[in-house]
Amino acid sequence: MARVEKTNKLGLVKDDYQARPTTLCPGCGHNSISNQIVQSAFDLNIAQHQLLKMSGIGCSSKSPAYFLGRSHGFNALHGRMPSVVTGALMANHTLKAIAVSGDGDTGSIGMGQFKHVIRRNVPFVYIIENNGVYGLTKGQFSATAEEGLELKHYGRNEMPPIDLVLEAIISGATFVARSFSGDKKQVQALLEAAIAHKGTAILDIISPCVTFNNADTSHHSFPYGVKHEVPLHEIQIIAPDFVAPQDEIEVETYEDGQTIEVSMHDGTSVLLKKLDKDYDPRSKAQAYAVLEEAQREELFLTGLIYYEEPRPTLPELEQVADTPLALINDRPSKDKLDDIMKSFK
Repeated sequence: MARVEKTNKLGLVKDDYQARPTTLCPGCGHNSISNQIVQSAFDLNIAQHQLLKMSGIGCSSKSPAYFLGRSHGFNALHGRMPSVVTGALMANHTLKAIAVSGDGDTGSIGMGQFKHVIRRNVPFVYIIENNGVYGLTKGQFSATAEEGLELKHYGRNEMPPIDLVLEAIISGATFVARSFSGDKKQVQALLEAAIAHKGTAILDIISPCVTFNNADTSHHSFPYGVKHEVPLHEIQIIAPDFVAPQDEIEVETYEDGQTIEVSMHDGTSVLLKKLDKDYDPRSKAQAYAVLEEAQREELFLTGLIYYEEPRPTLPELEQVADTPLALINDRPSKDKLDDIMKSFK
C-alpha cells in the first residue's frame, strides 16, 4: 500500500517547502536550521509567495537556497542584508520575511546595520547562524569567537567575543532568543514564535562548523553544545484557534514546573515551562544578568531570552499606506515625479 504524505491546510506536503540540494559540508548545523524552517513553514501553512527570504554573504547566507523554493529571495552584499529587507518590507509591508545571516556577516561588517534595523523595528525574523568562524573563507576567527580559542591555521584568539543576544537586547529588540542547531525541537518552537511576533525577532542559533571549528573545547562546537546547553524553559506553541487554559502566573510565584504564557499579537501563545532557573523573559534586568552569568561560567543558555510587548514597526511609524507600494497601479507620471524631486532641492 502506497504511503500517503501528510498535507497542510494549503494542500501542500512538506517537500513542497524544500528547495535546492545543499552544497554545505555534511553535518553543518546550517542544514539542520534550514530543515526546521521548512518544517515550521509547513506547519504554519505559510503561502510561499507571501514570504521573503533574505541573506548576506557567507556559508550561512547560502542556506536560503535550500529552503522555501517557491518564495521570493535575495542574496545581498556582505553585512547589508538589513537594508535590503527594510526596503522590501517598506514596499510591501504585507509580506512576511525570514532573513539568514552569520556571526561574521552580522557581528563584524554588518554590526551597524544589525543595530539600526532593530532600532527601526523592521518586522521580520533575523536568524544568526553563529559558528564563531568565517567558514566560507577557510575558518578565520569571527567577532563571536571566544577569547582563548585556538585554531590550527590561525593561532590563538586574544580578543573577547561580542554577544549578539546582549547587543540585540541593548538595542531595543522585543524578541530575542538563543538556541542550538542540534536541539531541533527548540529551534522549531522558537522559529514559530518569532514568525508570530510583530517586530524584529532576533534568533541567535549556535550552528557548529564541522570543518573549521568543531573541537570539543570550542564553545561553538557540536560536542560542547551537547554537553553544556542549559535550556531556560521548555517551549510550546499554541495556535490562535486553540489556546489551552492556563492559570494566571505572577512573576513572584513562578516556581519549578509552572508555566508562563507569552501572547503574540496574532493570537498565538508561547508557553514557557520553567526548568531549573527562576527566570522571567519579560525582565530586561534578568536577561542581562543571566547572559553575564553564562559568559562568566561558560554556560550555554538557550531559549527565549527576552520578550516585551511589541512597539510600532517601521511601516507603522512611517504611516505607509494600507495598499503596499508594490501593488499600486495608478502611479504618478514621470513629469509628476520630476516635479516632486525638484521640490526637495
